[in-house]
Amino acid sequence: MSKAATADEAAGEAPKKSKKMLFIITGVVALVLIGGGAAFFMISASHQAAADEASADEMSDEDPDAAAKEAKKAKLKKKKEAEAKGLPPAFVELEPFTVNLQPESNVDQYLQVKASLKVDEAHAADHVKAYTPEIRHHVLLLLSGKKASELSHPEGREALATEIKHAVNAIVGEVPTNKKGEPQEPVGPVEAVLFTSFIIQ
Repeated sequence: MSKAATADEAAGEAPKKSKKMLFIITGVVALVLIGGGAAFFMISASHQAAADEASADEMSDEDPDAAAKEAKKAKLKKKKEAEAKGLPPAFVELEPFTVNLQPESNVDQYLQVKASLKVDEAHAADHVKAYTPEIRHHVLLLLSGKKASELSHPEGREALATEIKHAVNAIVGEVPTNKKGEPQEPVGPVEAVLFTSFIIQ
C-alpha cells in the first residue's frame, strides 16, 4: 500500500471520529443540563414547601385559633352568597323536650321546651334531620343537667340556646382544633336555636 493511499484513508476517518466525538459531547452536555434543571426544580419545590409550612406554623403560633377563624370566614362567605341569591334560611323544628331539672329544693321541677334550629340552607335542613336521634340524645342530656335557677332569666336561656347550637354543630358539622389539639367552637350549618315554648314547673 502506498503512503498516499494511507494518508487519504486517515484523512477520511478523521472527520468521522470528530463527528462521533461531537455527538457524544453534545449528548453529555444535554444530559447535564436536563439533570441540572430537574435538580433545580426539585430543590425549588422543596424550598417552597418548607416556606409554606413555616408560614403556616408561624400563623398557628401567632393565632392558635387560626383554623377556627378560617372555618368561620368560610361559613360567613357561604351565608353572604346565599343572601345575595335571595335564598331564605331554613328551619328544623325539633320535637318537644320534657326533662327533670337538677334538684334545688325538696320540690321536683321539670322543663318543657319546644325549639327550632335555624340553618343556613335548605339542603342543610335535610342533613340535620338525618341526625335527629343523636341530636335529641345530646340535647336531653344537656337540658337534664340544668337547674331551674340557671334558666329562669333571659341570659340563662340565651346561654342554653348557644350550648344547644354548639352541641348540634358538633354532630352535623366539624370541631376545629388549634395547634395544641384543643377543640374550638364547633362550626356547622346551625346558626341559631330559637325557643318557641319554654316552661319550667
